[in-house]
Amino acid sequence: MALGIGIVVLVGALQVAQPSPTPTWGLPLVGDQAENFLRTAKVVSIEYLHTKGVTHPQLVVLSDGTLELKAVFKTIDEYATVKHLAGGETELRFSDSYRYEIAAYELDKLLGLGIVPPTVKRRIGKEVGSLSLWVEDAITEWERLNEKNIHDPDIEAWNDRMFTVRLFLQLTYDTDYHNIRNLLVTPDFKIYKIDSSRAFRNYQELRREEALTRFSRPVVKRLRALTLDDLRENLGPWLSKAQINALWARRNLILELVDRRIAEQGEAAVLFD
Repeated sequence: MALGIGIVVLVGALQVAQPSPTPTWGLPLVGDQAENFLRTAKVVSIEYLHTKGVTHPQLVVLSDGTLELKAVFKTIDEYATVKHLAGGETELRFSDSYRYEIAAYELDKLLGLGIVPPTVKRRIGKEVGSLSLWVEDAITEWERLNEKNIHDPDIEAWNDRMFTVRLFLQLTYDTDYHNIRNLLVTPDFKIYKIDSSRAFRNYQELRREEALTRFSRPVVKRLRALTLDDLRENLGPWLSKAQINALWARRNLILELVDRRIAEQGEAAVLFD
């Protein structure tokens, strides 16, 4: 990774501004601070990531003169009436777009999940795409299971976090649902969902209802408070009307499922704090 060095003049002397140390793991910035950094920080370097993904993401190093952080830049914006996928499947009305990365982050904010890294739209050179903050010192869920073989000692807390990830995957109808390389895990076992460029399909149904068995009480509360106007206002720039309507239908189905599970099993078995 190439590091950039900023030069500033202080009281007539030439002084090198050293980048601040990056936090040990997780997200170095969140919220508005992260979004402003992603939109305005200077591009120090950019190169293609070595990844198994087919969207050809690029690793960008950014600096605002004080902080120097990494981000992922994705420009794919592909649509096809019929798409023959690598696994032998065929998908109608296929789409794979950087816009959905931004929509996923905006939806994450509406629900207060904190599992999607800050993501904004940005132009770099001649290309426009999504720019997502890098999750520091994280491994993929595939690496955790198959290479590192490490486990959260607090199994209940881990399961609760994964239940929320599953809810998000069902809500967004992510067609990469089974790709656990799209889940990042930090040393404190926080989970981040990346790569949503094949989410937000037009289906007004849940992909796997049986995957939703327990739910975060605060997330359910925010899901109930969510309105169709909220989705139109915050996700309208990134999703079509049909996609938003399908997302709203899936939201309603999830809440109906929550109520049904509570009626069958009791609130203590279904909801967690």
